Amino acid sequence: MIDRYSRPELRKLWSDQHRFDTWLEVELAACRAMEQAGAVPHGTADRVHARAAGRLDPTRILQIEEQTRHDVIAFLTHVEELAGEDARWLHLGMTSSDVLDTSLALLLGAACDEILGGVDLLLAALRRRATEHRTTPMIGRSHGIHAEPVTLGIVFAGFYTEMRRNRRRLAAARASIRHGKLAGAVGTYGNLAPEIEAAALNALGLRPEPVATQVVPRDRHAEVFNALALLGSSVERIAIQVRHWQRTEVSEAEESFGRGQKGSSAMPHKKNPILSENLSGLARLLRSWAGAALENVPLWHERDISHSSVERVIAPDATALADFMLRRAAGLVDGLVVHTHKMKANLELTGGLIFSEAVLLALVKTGLPRQKAYELVQRSALRARDEGGSFRALLGNDPDVAARLSTSALDGCFDLAHHLRHAGTIVDRALSDGEDA
Repeated sequence: MIDRYSRPELRKLWSDQHRFDTWLEVELAACRAMEQAGAVPHGTADRVHARAAGRLDPTRILQIEEQTRHDVIAFLTHVEELAGEDARWLHLGMTSSDVLDTSLALLLGAACDEILGGVDLLLAALRRRATEHRTTPMIGRSHGIHAEPVTLGIVFAGFYTEMRRNRRRLAAARASIRHGKLAGAVGTYGNLAPEIEAAALNALGLRPEPVATQVVPRDRHAEVFNALALLGSSVERIAIQVRHWQRTEVSEAEESFGRGQKGSSAMPHKKNPILSENLSGLARLLRSWAGAALENVPLWHERDISHSSVERVIAPDATALADFMLRRAAGLVDGLVVHTHKMKANLELTGGLIFSEAVLLALVKTGLPRQKAYELVQRSALRARDEGGSFRALLGNDPDVAARLSTSALDGCFDLAHHLRHAGTIVDRALSDGEDA
């Protein structure tokens, strides 16, 4: 996690200070549950809290860890330095993973909340642009080649519905990860009780893992990182579209360019799609961490620690990066400069070839076999493409076509408004926020 690609909120969330504070929160919740069960002297948790909460020193803990080679023992040693005798009641019947996995659930849950806030910002930007350009015509492309007309509103609406699916996936993963464990060394409550675990986790806003080993099963964590990977891919789909639109030969839209901004150290004329290209690169990282999370699922027996080193990297990095990407993408969409005149010019670039299907269908409706109709249309289409000129004029001069389609019927095939008559319906359906979106 580097400052360049993370917000202060996520850096603070994954800081050593906040991590150790969260560990103490888990230990105190367990201690209070043990007090209620009569296993620990009443008032112990409050006294430890008064002496240690807000006073933990990450530098001191890391210093102790250099000797102990064990992070949780180093943490507990430091708490004992601060809280004195009462600290001996902490961690009774617990194993390190009880603290680590339960606190990780809290941290990942909080990170998901920040990310979901970023999703909502992007959704709002996409909704606004879809509404604004509900009927703005532009060329649709397949294989990068002009296909048939669409509207810019439909494009944004498609991104909107995809991002809503991402939100549902991430919210479901967040709910799944909100499970902790205080079940001891191999999850059998050998020196604890399920009731103590339930009370402590309830106080933390978590649920008990139904069948824990020494750790919470890592499929829960993999679900989060895979949801983030899908989210990143959806952001990149937006970015790639913008990168194409900003190409000189296309010029249908471009990233905003601020006063004083420079595009190239060598070429003063340049405006480069730097935000979009950055998002494409960051999406590659986000997807790669999903693979690492999947590798963490098959641990040996009741546990090994092969997952630990991975999660120390991917938990802060993936969540911080996803959070950063969403806010960058929201700003990209909000500030996108749209050139409707270029969209119109590109619609007309092929001399009407984009209406070839309409002509094909009109000929079929006259009784001509589909393949024969296809050959007739393709004959003029390929000539228009290779030699230039008007596709409409070539069709009108083709005796085989003229014999079947009147001038008005042929003109009707080239009616852009007719072709896009359902565009508003598509956008409205996408923005209705129905469950099928």
